[in-house]
Amino acid sequence: MPRPAPLSTTMSDGNSAPDAYTYAELDDAAGSGSAVLAEECALAIAYNGISHAVMMVSPSALEDFVVGFSLSGEVVGGIDDIHDIQLNRRGDAFSAEVQIGNRAFWALKEQRRNLAGTSGCGLCGVEAIEQALPQLTALAPSPLPPAAHLHDLRARINDVQRLARQSGALHAALFVDEQGEIVLCREDIGRHNALDKLIGALRREGRDGRHGFAVVTSRCSLELIHKAVRARLSTLVSLSAPTDLCVRWARQHHLNLIHLPHHNAPRVYSPGAGA
Repeated sequence: MPRPAPLSTTMSDGNSAPDAYTYAELDDAAGSGSAVLAEECALAIAYNGISHAVMMVSPSALEDFVVGFSLSGEVVGGIDDIHDIQLNRRGDAFSAEVQIGNRAFWALKEQRRNLAGTSGCGLCGVEAIEQALPQLTALAPSPLPPAAHLHDLRARINDVQRLARQSGALHAALFVDEQGEIVLCREDIGRHNALDKLIGALRREGRDGRHGFAVVTSRCSLELIHKAVRARLSTLVSLSAPTDLCVRWARQHHLNLIHLPHHNAPRVYSPGAGA
């Protein structure tokens, strides 16, 4: 069977038509075709010239991602702490040079210094647990969205997932406004990345995450709860069922958490019944 080969190795920027890759069918060597695949690239993020992280992402809405990643990871306290973002590309990799305010940069250096102090024997268990189960500021309780705003939501999500329709293999994070309209959709190979992109887009457009609700098409993990609370979103809707820990943390921090099953009515896990 011939080895699949790319028709083009040029990565699209998220706006141009994506590349198609040839393939041969396993059960019929004579059969072949081409398919658009999800794009993936490395993104190196540096703050004020100091390298911080390298992430594997989809090469679309990268500035939204950098802003959301900086906010949800508490590198900065607000979008005003981000003074400039310079994106550069070399082959299949991107770099983001981010200029942040002095106070945020000082806090980041202190955090890095504290982590470096434990590097001789690796990150100690207590510190690792504190990072996995951080202290978060609880939200103010907010009303649940109207049930009508979740009507046919899965179908409406499919309509706006442009990149997923072309290639599949992509998660999405979306924002539904107070009128029940999907006003933002961000897609990525990583579910955390997709939500970071959405958070960044909300901040860059000056939208209040409390006036509407966010939707994730992926599994609802605890990290997504962390990001939603830090971004001050009032409601998170997940197309997959949450874990028990997600529900406990959502209730503890007053984040409305709703699961939207395929064929059943939306299930409100937070606030709990009678809350």
